[in-house]
This record gives sequence, structure tokens and C-alpha cells, in this order.
Amino acid sequence: MEPDVLGPPYERHTIDLGSDDEGPVVATLVRRRAERPTNRAVLYVHGFVDYFFQTHVADHFAAQGWDFYALDLRKYGRSLLPHQTANFCLDLGDYFAELDAAVKIIRSDDGHDTLLGMGHSTGGLIVSLWAHARRDAGVVDGLFLNSPFFDLNLPWVLRRPAAAAVARLAHRSPKRTLANGLSTVYGESLHANHRGEWNYDLAWKPLGGFPIRAGWLAAIRRGQQQLRAGLNIPAPMLVAASTRSFKGLKWREAAASADSVLDVEHMARWAPRLGRHVTLLRVDGGLHDLTLSAPAVRETVLTEVGRWADGFLGAGRVDSGLPTAQAAPPTPHQAAGATSTAPQA
Repeated sequence: MEPDVLGPPYERHTIDLGSDDEGPVVATLVRRRAERPTNRAVLYVHGFVDYFFQTHVADHFAAQGWDFYALDLRKYGRSLLPHQTANFCLDLGDYFAELDAAVKIIRSDDGHDTLLGMGHSTGGLIVSLWAHARRDAGVVDGLFLNSPFFDLNLPWVLRRPAAAAVARLAHRSPKRTLANGLSTVYGESLHANHRGEWNYDLAWKPLGGFPIRAGWLAAIRRGQQQLRAGLNIPAPMLVAASTRSFKGLKWREAAASADSVLDVEHMARWAPRLGRHVTLLRVDGGLHDLTLSAPAVRETVLTEVGRWADGFLGAGRVDSGLPTAQAAPPTPHQAAGATSTAPQA
């Protein structure tokens, strides 16, 4: 391990992944140790147009006795090299190599026997497919999926023809640009230079994102189709999403308390396809990355993750430090869905 750009106590390890058609490939594993030795660890995987900078999440888990690891996937953030196409892949299975390498470091090298996987957005889709593919190896003891990317945020009448057209284009010209980026609404809601409270590297996480390319989108669609056909992840899972989506392309105040990237109803609809032990949590006022929401909302998220981990992993309380009375009560949707085990559909 070497010092990370975040400074102490954060450190990082570069994972050599060989080469692809663009040249050398690496991934980066960031580590934040708890104050005392522990056998529990978290492995965090970011979303699209993203990298790990959420130190408040890592610090929270470390304070509760978890070592925290975050993986910047190949061609993202710390792992993006000058010769590479940012945030690009042709198959989501390509990322399994760095996930496998990270687990080896966490379990074999650092000696942890309880591992909570944590994926946000595209990272939530990737770690789900990986956990399914490695289901017999027991790579994780539980998964927390934060606003996972289970479907395209398009009307249903457009999703199938769009997917067919993208697949044809991806076969002929995988790096063809389909869009120059995303709406800046979500970025504005986050960054301290605009309407948010977070400072992060805009070269690694631009407000409007990176170009969306045909090959990447085709890989996403194949992964989503596999998930919707049904996975068989044996570990218990917590899927969390906001209660509302924001559909506008320009900033309105409603974007400050809703998911302005994905359709949250897709997450609720497809979550049961992950496996037999799925808990659904709906968070009122949550942004797309629930842990970057307003202070009271993110405190609720971390408290709920702790309650779930206590019940399903036998890992002890991982709460936010708030008195129990300050935690937001479950919504009616939560009461109906979040406390029950959802069978695979």
C-alpha cells in the first residue's frame, strides 16, 4: 500500500490487470483501516462517471469497527490512464478480475472473514453479476446496493428498440459516441461549486459526465437482461432507492431530494430477481447516491444499513451515532417491503 490522494489514513494499492487493445490496464484499491484490528470489511464499488471520494462513508464504517476498501475500476478515477477511453468497457464481466483481486487482498492478505459488498448505480449492477458468477466461492457475505442500475431510464416503449439499435451499432463501431454526456442536474446537486456540499475531482467526475459509447451501453444492456432473467446470489442483499425520481433536464428544487439519474421504480421492480434474500429500503428525500443526500437522509441510510447488517450478517450494530429516536421511521412502502424476504421471481 502507498499513500492515497485523500491523505492519511487512506492508502491505495495498484492492481496490475495486464493490457487490452488500448494498452496497460490497472485498477486501484483504496483502504481505510478501523482504529482497532477487525475481521470485518466493506468493499465499495462506484458508479458510472464516478470514483471513490466518499470519505464520510468510509470513516463511518471504520468508526463502527469495519475496515473499508473502495475499488476504482479500470479506466475510472485513480485507474484512468492517459491512453484510455474513460469509463469504457465492452463487457461487464471484464471487471470481475479486479473484484477477484480485491477480495484476495481483503480476505487472504489482510485476514478478513466477513465481507460486505457495496455497489452504487452501475457498480451495483456489476457487483450483482459478479456475486452471481462467484456464488459457489462465497466471495461476499452480504450486498448493499445503493440505487443500482437495473434498467435504462427510458419509457418502456423505447427500451427494447433502443437496445436492438445499440447492439447493432456496438458490433460495428463499439466506441461510437451516442451522447456527449449526461444532464448536469445531478452534478449540480452534488458539487460544492454549484448547489451541493461535496468537493471532488471534476476531471474524474465531470458534471456532465463522459461520452456514452455504443459498446459500453450494449454491455450494460446485456448485464441488465441477465439480471432481469434472474440471478441466484446466495448472500442476503439490501437494495436501497429514493422514493422519487426527478425527470427534468434543467435544475429545479425538486432535484435536491430525488434521484435525478435513474427511475427508482425500476430498482424496486427488479430487486427480487437478485436471489432469495432481498430487502428493499425506500429512502424519502434521497439523491441518486443516497450517501450524498442531505445530512438527515444519509444518516438514516447508514442507520438502516446497520440494522440490516445486524440482522442478516450477525455483524453487530453499524449505526451512525444518532439516537434511535432521531432515525426516520419506515415509510408505508418500507414497512411492506423492507422487512420481508423477497423470493426470486
